Parts: sequence; structure tokens; C-alpha cells
Amino acid sequence: MPVYRDHLPQLDAALFLTDGGIETTMIFDEGIDLPDFAAFTLLAEGRGRDALQRYFDAYAAIAVRDQVGIVLETPTWRASSDWGARRGYDLEQLDAANRAGVALLEDTRRRHARPGTPIVISGCVGPRGDGYQPGATMTVAEARAYHAGQVRTFAASEADLVTAITMTYVDEAIGIATAARAEGVPVVIAFTVETDGALPTGQSLAGAIAAVDTATDAYPAYYMVNCAHPKHFGHVLEAGSAWAGRLRGIRANASELSHAELDEATELDSGDPHALAELYRGLRQAHPQITVVGGCCGTDHRHVGAISATCLLDADAVR
Repeated sequence: MPVYRDHLPQLDAALFLTDGGIETTMIFDEGIDLPDFAAFTLLAEGRGRDALQRYFDAYAAIAVRDQVGIVLETPTWRASSDWGARRGYDLEQLDAANRAGVALLEDTRRRHARPGTPIVISGCVGPRGDGYQPGATMTVAEARAYHAGQVRTFAASEADLVTAITMTYVDEAIGIATAARAEGVPVVIAFTVETDGALPTGQSLAGAIAAVDTATDAYPAYYMVNCAHPKHFGHVLEAGSAWAGRLRGIRANASELSHAELDEATELDSGDPHALAELYRGLRQAHPQITVVGGCCGTDHRHVGAISATCLLDADAVR
């Protein structure tokens, strides 16, 4: 049985971590070729599995060091039917890959979890299209049908929740949330935003969160912003507003570059981990409901380690 599905510990914590940019870590730090950013393919062979295990062990060690909980995302952002087909995976093989991702994190949890350091396993669901721009969009019904298989696999596993990462438009987010509700598994929605703090469609973050909540009777456990730098979205957060209160997590990019600039970059811009950590601390001071913190593109365990240590300066005071 899942350990935390009935009560997610991050909902009560003053500070809870996530991991960072798994795909950029595999490519730039591990030197692994990763077509389509499809990290799930690494589960099938020894070198890839070893690299994934090192990755997750590094983040679990930070949580143990700082005595905080952590959400670890399965390496399955691309493990849906369209992306899987591009990598030669049929539906049965994708189901096995998604289950293998959960099993990998079960092992991580067995080895690292202890009192004060709950390790939450999240089944990671990515967009059908690109994580930076919506491209061809789906209706809510189409999105639910497309993502239902992956969500169903996670619901039947030891995953504690499902997290939809880099959602670029509302209908796909609603489709995933309704698929999760049908399976009785908690879901978190993480939106991609541009340098102006709006979704790639131009919709405001406030409007996107309100639309998903309205369509799903506020089913998501909470919302996150990911794949953008804090300077891109901090100015749109409205302290004390109902919609901002639903935003509990940040998984920011290390770089201040736009998505278009990142697409053209040939080298990794990992930024300054300590400067990024201070931006997180400032956001949390202004918006104390933001308790779940980690990284996205270009971040690694150094960034999350700095974010944890810096944010703990405030979290310790309210534990």
C-alpha cells in the first residue's frame, strides 16, 4: 500500500523539498545522451539505473541532513504514449517503465527514510507536447483519455500522488486532474510560465489555477510553478489572495534565460545556487504558504541543498 496517499505530509510541513532537474543532470553531469529528454529509458539498463540512483540518493541525503521531508518524482516525464512511441516503447512497455520508476523510488525510500524525513513518491506525468509551448492542444476529454493510462498505472502502484509537471495550458491540466480523481489518487499541478509570469498561452497564473479549481471542484492537492526563474513570476503572486494560497510549491530553473534562449543554448546555465536560494527565501517570506521547494532545468543537488539550508533559517522558527 502507498505510505502517504491518504495524508500527504508536505501539506503540514514548514518546509518540504523536491528533487531538481533530472534530465539536465543526466545529460550534462552524467554525460548520458537523452533523446527527447526521455529519462524513463534509463530504467532499462545498468548504467542508466545507476545514474538515476545516484541522482535520487543525493537528494535524499540532503533531506536526511536537514531533517526535512522530500517529494521524489519518478523519471517518467516522457513515459506517455506519444513520447514512448518515439523511443520504440509500446503501451505494455510503458506501463512497465512507469512501474519501474516507482520501484526505484521505493528502494530509495527504504534506504533513506527515517523519523523527520518522510520520502513521498510522486508519479511524474509530463505534457503530451513540449514543456515550453503548448503546440497542438487537446480538449479536456482528450487530455483525460491521453493521460489516463499513465495515471492508472501510478494509482495501482506504491506512488503516493501524481504530479503533472510543465503544464502549458489549462485543458491538459484539467484532464490530468480529472483522470487522477477518477482513480482516487492525489494530484499536484505544476504550470510552466514565461518571463512575464503568464502561461505560454498568455493566460495568467491566477486564471489558470482558478480555472482548474472550478472545473475539478478544487481536486488538486496544491499547485506549483516550475521551469521558470523566480524573477519571472515573483511579481505576479498576490499575497493573501485565494488563488495564491493554492500555490504551495516552486521548482524554478537555475537560469534567468527565457525558454526560447534556453532552447538555443549549447551549454548548461546552472546559475548561482546560493543566489537562487536567497530568491526562494524572499518568496517564502512574502508568501509563507510556499513550503514545497526544489528545482527544474539546470538545477542539481547543489541548488536544492542551498535552498534547503537557506529556507531552514526561517522554517526552524515556525516548526
